[in-house]
Amino acid sequence: AELKGEEISADLGSGDGRVVIAFARKGIQAHGFEINPLLVLISKINIRRAGLKGKAFIHWKNFWKADLSKFDIITVFQVDFAMNELENKLKKELKPEAKVISNQWVFPNWKYSKYENGIYVYESSEFPTK
Repeated sequence: AELKGEEISADLGSGDGRVVIAFARKGIQAHGFEINPLLVLISKINIRRAGLKGKAFIHWKNFWKADLSKFDIITVFQVDFAMNELENKLKKELKPEAKVISNQWVFPNWKYSKYENGIYVYESSEFPTK
């Protein structure tokens, strides 16, 4: 996805923080949501080592309970069976100009705008409405 450097991103299920760090290195205010406390700690260490404290943030929180409305870019690497429910959450919460980037899995009712090497990019302005 093309980046302007003014966006705010969220990685849902951020693991060790590598996606959060990659976005922060591009000048994006990057947030990760992770429920595993060990991975949260590892992420925070990785962010500090990368010199990105204050630019990259890890939240010890279940993203299903998070308000995602402020984010311009959402990245996900979820399992196939979660994509339908995640699609519904994102459709309700995302702003019209948001982008969603999915690693490996497609959303059941959305058409992606770009695809490369297992990465699907979706534009929220193209999401079908009910």
